[in-house]
Amino acid sequence: MKGNIVVGQSGGPTAVINSSLAGVVSKARELGVKKIYGMHHGIQGFLNEDLVDMGEYIKEDKDIELLKRTPSAFLGSCRYKLPKIEGNEEVYDKIFAILEKYDIECLFYIGGNDSMDTIKMLSDYAALKGKTQRFMGVPKTIDNDLPITDHCPGYGSAAKYIATSLKEVIRDNASFGIEKPTVLICEIMGRHAGWLTAAAALSRDEDCEGPDMIYLPERTFDYDDFLARIKDLSVKKSSVVVAVSEGVKLADGRFVCELGGGSDFVDAFGHKQLSGCAVTLANKVAADTGLKTRAIEFSTLQRAATHVASLNDINEAFNVGYLACKAADEGQTGMMITIDVKERSPYQVGYGIYDIHQIANVERPVPDEWISEDGTDVLEGYVEYARPLILGELTPLMVNGVPKHLVLSRDSYRK
Repeated sequence: MKGNIVVGQSGGPTAVINSSLAGVVSKARELGVKKIYGMHHGIQGFLNEDLVDMGEYIKEDKDIELLKRTPSAFLGSCRYKLPKIEGNEEVYDKIFAILEKYDIECLFYIGGNDSMDTIKMLSDYAALKGKTQRFMGVPKTIDNDLPITDHCPGYGSAAKYIATSLKEVIRDNASFGIEKPTVLICEIMGRHAGWLTAAAALSRDEDCEGPDMIYLPERTFDYDDFLARIKDLSVKKSSVVVAVSEGVKLADGRFVCELGGGSDFVDAFGHKQLSGCAVTLANKVAADTGLKTRAIEFSTLQRAATHVASLNDINEAFNVGYLACKAADEGQTGMMITIDVKERSPYQVGYGIYDIHQIANVERPVPDEWISEDGTDVLEGYVEYARPLILGELTPLMVNGVPKHLVLSRDSYRK
């Protein structure tokens, strides 16, 4: 690789997104790349020539190890949608002018569905105009909804956090209920795909029965049936715990959270902000039954909890970044690295590379055969799939009793 490279992070961060950044940087250093730039706040920052010199931060192996243990997006993220090429050539001309100005040969983008669309658009424009720059996608999303790849870096750690935290709140909720049970409703991220909420099933073990019900957005939510099940459980148990996806919908297409008002905010990709599903259901159950209810929303904790990240997830996130850089050096462009699981027990994983056009803007739901017939639980097939993804730990580097992180200095990037 004769020129420089640039790497960016986009969309919602994960506990291991910086491991992928570390992978790209590590391979680039091995290749002797002259300059490794980082986009400050993704492609949106790149359009403003807001670039970070990664050489100022990654000088030794210990810096790589600290970056792996740092949550959120080290370079900053964005939710910026590139316009269609036709009629918007000036945007793409600007991007390629910046690439040429900084002698950037390869661009890497770490992200999910929308980020892979960015790679698709840039590689298409390069092909259209005969440009030589190369573009590689590095998968990342706690939603686990990218197609082709067995799973997505970031999902295993989020699933580990969900299983761990839910197990803890189940213990807490079971402390009460002398006269009447407490109904605890836990809201977990997931707009259209219920992969994260399905992870609630991983809390089940010999010392924990797990949640009583699990609701995914892949199935229509029936409040009357839900209420009947709560009433039935309340006469049998001293504690009732339900895990519910933020994106569960009623038969008329409304999100359950909209019953409580909700937000009208819509992001650049047309995604409506979802929150309040658990609170809405807890309030309705309390009003309809007189039972004590609690609502918990894991929210951004699901994607920020590096202190409880999965070691398998960290290693795979690093590897997809490393292999993306390797593939680009070998001449690949318009592709994404995939994770291919050979065996789940014992766990054996390999990697592939796939055309970005078959991945961008395609959303993979939880398979129907992994959801119970009544839509209130997930089955053993899911557990067998997900269990290896949450295994292993990487001990945080502790200073003054709290984890140490690698932090971007505002003095280091260009204005």
